[in-house]
Amino acid sequence: MGGRSRVPRMLSISLTVLAVYSAVIALIPPLRRGLSGLTEFVDSWLFPIAPNLAYAAFTALLAGALARRKRIAWRLVVVLLGISLALSLAGVLVLLYVPGGTFEGGKGTLAETAFSLVVVTLLMVLMLWSRQEFYARVQPASARKAILTLGGLLAVSFVVGFLLVTAFSGTLPPHRRAVWTLSHTLGGVFDVPHPGHPPSWVSFLIGLMSAIALITAFAVLFRSQRAKAVLAPEDEERIRKLLGERDSLAYFATRRDRSAIFSPSGKAAVSYRVVNGVSLAGGDPVGDPEAWEHAIRAWTDQAAAYGWTPAAIGASEEGARAYQRGGLKVLELGDEAVIDVAAFTLTGREMRGVRQAVNRVERAGYTLCVRRHHELNPEEMRTIIGRAEAWRDTETERGFSMALGRLGDPRDGQCVLVQARKPDGDEAALLSFVPWGATGLSLDLMRRDRDAENGLMEFMVAGLVEAAPGLGVDRISLNFAVFRSAFEEGARIGAGPVIRAWRRLLLFLSRWWQLESLYRANVKYHPEWVPRFLAYGDTRDLVKVGIASAVAEGFLRPPSLPQLLRRGEA
Repeated sequence: MGGRSRVPRMLSISLTVLAVYSAVIALIPPLRRGLSGLTEFVDSWLFPIAPNLAYAAFTALLAGALARRKRIAWRLVVVLLGISLALSLAGVLVLLYVPGGTFEGGKGTLAETAFSLVVVTLLMVLMLWSRQEFYARVQPASARKAILTLGGLLAVSFVVGFLLVTAFSGTLPPHRRAVWTLSHTLGGVFDVPHPGHPPSWVSFLIGLMSAIALITAFAVLFRSQRAKAVLAPEDEERIRKLLGERDSLAYFATRRDRSAIFSPSGKAAVSYRVVNGVSLAGGDPVGDPEAWEHAIRAWTDQAAAYGWTPAAIGASEEGARAYQRGGLKVLELGDEAVIDVAAFTLTGREMRGVRQAVNRVERAGYTLCVRRHHELNPEEMRTIIGRAEAWRDTETERGFSMALGRLGDPRDGQCVLVQARKPDGDEAALLSFVPWGATGLSLDLMRRDRDAENGLMEFMVAGLVEAAPGLGVDRISLNFAVFRSAFEEGARIGAGPVIRAWRRLLLFLSRWWQLESLYRANVKYHPEWVPRFLAYGDTRDLVKVGIASAVAEGFLRPPSLPQLLRRGEA
């Protein structure tokens, strides 16, 4: 059984090597000519291969789908092997029983064709033997959508290619242009001898367009991500009933761009979103800790069924242990800053910077207003939403694990809004906090007018702490500082070369991502640092999980096809 489980990875590695080889010999003509003997050997005795970008793209996508154990990829390989098996068998029969017969589908001599038949048969047996290892499903109607996508894009590739061949025909006769274009559009599926050829760059462009068509179509075919993550109203109601006092991030499980999967008893749930093939859970499971493992098992089983990579971002220490018991590895990601309301004070030398900032803003005439969301009338909430939108410094709302992504929803009435107003009464900045159980708050949103007085954030946090007892709040969670210990330990005298180098790298990355600034923004309050963890399935998936996390949090936004088209028109 152990050998059978390794078949998908072995097939994936083999096809990946073939894809890279096909792409290299397609892009480098001298190398293609120099390796013609090797190419002919592989094509004749092992596996079909062609110096074509479209074929390379097809093979690479098939390799990726096999690695993710997609059942549709297994079926496709079986179909292709079945066709090759039928051709080889027909070739053997023709060469055996037809005097002087030849068969174009065979490999030449009887011995070569028979050997090809044996190889294909063994591969077919291997695929049938390992059938149970390819269990991952895809979206309903993916095959139909992929066929329509492929047909449409290949038609475009053929039309554009034919126009290019007509304009730059080279030595290709006019009556062979359509057949030549069709052959190259289809990635050399059928090889027809042609007396002449157009310039090599025309062949390259046609192959590139066909490769894009194949990549797009097979992405549709093999995709496992749901078209849109939506938290159904009944699931949101169940999630709200499971929110407890443990995790400061629990309320973010009510985000409506996440899905939820529940334990069989319904006493716990994992809140997640699928991003680039990664089933990304946010924070700890919600509900009864005794049922967490059952919810995690249901989540990981679902990920396996769809070929997703399971990962959890922002888990607490308790949640990380539960994910670890569920079969995931754990890595410390950073620390969450938590203020103990009873212990917080502006007095003392270590709080001098915060105290001076608060006094400066107060002297400038700024005022503060702290209220629950349900205390705002509709007009006030519309104003707040408008200002939050205007002050946002990114195209889209950031956040996944520590952001709610909405304002003004009636169901969020227990959230707390902190407003700072200028001396003339106009809005200057705002903070919004979600409930953390019955007696805590967790930062959701932070926006400010760039022209407002420096020190506003310190003024607002201190004002919230002062108003907290009246709200029944005794703990406040602020921002999450990624790799906080590296910034702190790396700056100490006597720090080792490894931690110093790690800190320098993080400082370099902080030019694009707010790594150091988030640490600096929190450390001034001398909070309690609560570690947060990343849970993941396999070490080789860490890069994939990291990219998915960056996309989910809004730090990385891969351009969509419509965006690329709009940029092209501009």
